[in-house]
Amino acid sequence: MRPFAYQAPDDTGAAVRSVAERPDAVFLGGGTNLVDHLRLGVVSPGLLVDVTALTSTEITEVGGGLRVGAGVPNSELAADARVRSRYPVLAQALLSGASGQLRNMATTGGNPLQRTRCMYFQDVSTPCNKREPGSGCSAIGGSTRNHAVLGTSEHCIATHPSDMAVAMAALDAQVLVLGPDGERTIPFTELHRLPGDTPERDTVLEHGELITAIDLPELPMARRSRYRKVRDRASYAFALVSVAAALDVDGGVVREARIAFGGVAHAPWRARRAEEALRGATVSDESFAAAAAAELTDARPQPGVDGGNEFKIALLTRTLVATLRDLAREEA
Repeated sequence: MRPFAYQAPDDTGAAVRSVAERPDAVFLGGGTNLVDHLRLGVVSPGLLVDVTALTSTEITEVGGGLRVGAGVPNSELAADARVRSRYPVLAQALLSGASGQLRNMATTGGNPLQRTRCMYFQDVSTPCNKREPGSGCSAIGGSTRNHAVLGTSEHCIATHPSDMAVAMAALDAQVLVLGPDGERTIPFTELHRLPGDTPERDTVLEHGELITAIDLPELPMARRSRYRKVRDRASYAFALVSVAAALDVDGGVVREARIAFGGVAHAPWRARRAEEALRGATVSDESFAAAAAAELTDARPQPGVDGGNEFKIALLTRTLVATLRDLAREEA
């Protein structure tokens, strides 16, 4: 491990200034992703600015919804009675990720900022545009089973690993940020970037900007919501595909839907085409499959030495159909 400096400022403003002033500085929260990358040599910051004791660990009522402090551990967020009753999709997503020990450490502000688990990104002996811009993408034509089918580019086909972020995207959460130029709010669906020709940039956050809280809006339909994750083993595995969904049904007809996908893109993928296809549709497996097809029109499966990832198209379709079917039965 390379040497680095460490600071523990007295407040978030000081922390933001410390990071903003140094291009090689990063924030340290739960550290469950950052520490791994330090050990692997994926990143080598010159300064770690510890915000563990600075960001809020409270979950408060705001405007009919909830404000979740960036310091709230994933385990506490999943266990909160208000989250479990009003936003079950979020509690389920959190509990499907990592392990109990890691959920105790991982934070609400840090979880959405975790970086891809692409094997080539984490292997410093291989070219990776995300790790070293301009070096190439070893995943393209390599092992692609776990990689993206939506929103890819010739520079990167990595997927975003967070389960929590998929639920947040479906719920239309808002991200509160403090930076060198003050505060701003970012819709969760606009926080993450697709790779384009700058895959090294995961989010729209500027250097020195710190997530201070995430707002969950008042959303009555979210009381009937669900997260379904398909993975290679029952625990401690990232999604091959996942679906976060909420459904509002009246008389066998879909009035409204909120859907996001995980495991298929560089960012949590809000399925707006699927939502539009469902509005006014009769509840049926055929309607749900048609919604999946509408969303996957532009999917680009990747060939690979391991057989590729075309299977994700059918797998995601079945996962969405099963999730919506279960929700429709709850509405009945």
